Amino acid sequence: MVRLRLSLMMFLQYFAWGASYVTLATYLSHATDSSGVRLFSDSFVGDAYGTAAIAAMIAPFFVGIMADRFFATERLLAVLHLAGAALLYILSTARVPILFYFIALAYYLTFMPTLALTNSISLKHLREPARDFPSVRVWGTIGWIVAGLSVGFLRVEATAMPMVIGSATQVLLAVYCLALPHTPPSRARAGQSSSGSLGSGAIELMKNWSFAVFVIGSFLISIPLQFYYTFANPFLTELGVTNSAGKQTYGQLSEIVCMLLLPFFF
Repeated sequence: MVRLRLSLMMFLQYFAWGASYVTLATYLSHATDSSGVRLFSDSFVGDAYGTAAIAAMIAPFFVGIMADRFFATERLLAVLHLAGAALLYILSTARVPILFYFIALAYYLTFMPTLALTNSISLKHLREPARDFPSVRVWGTIGWIVAGLSVGFLRVEATAMPMVIGSATQVLLAVYCLALPHTPPSRARAGQSSSGSLGSGAIELMKNWSFAVFVIGSFLISIPLQFYYTFANPFLTELGVTNSAGKQTYGQLSEIVCMLLLPFFF
């Protein structure tokens, strides 16, 4: 029963993200004012996607401290998703680049920490994480695929509708998070230092060569990945590919296979 609840959480988490993230550049490239003048420049597309990267570097540290010391993880998730839903909806209405940028940054500051928190709550409650976590996390990939297929089927890639869909999903997810297994702060009484909460232990792990290779590889693969997610959908749209968001989900099919095989390789 716990695995089912966690699997649904993963599905909604990645559906909400996949609904708007893949097609954001296409929307920014096509949005115009009443006279047909583009609202956002090509260079702004990169700026907008950069907000997610900035938030991913900053927010998890402080949200991690709150989850470790002060708030139950499921309640913190609910608050973050509810705030994110409001910000994403406001973002869908923003028509001024500087306003869009700071709303996007605020949105990703609420969303990016939830990726780590959903992993954390899953690993906490699964009996055998190494065996069970891949079969739970794979539902996130399925959620991403369903989001892409839905956006592509509706043919709304060049509109603000994917952000509205993502916002509505996050409202649903915020309510659902309250039904997740209770996960109180695990280190509130453990005397962990502030530097430890900020990730100093992970830096120490870099002394382990295997861990260092993993981190360096993750860093390098993120470079082409960012180019892909930023520009692949507008590129396919400009080529006249129909249901471009749906076709991009083909890449996640191999991800499903790899995740399901992880326990075997472990």
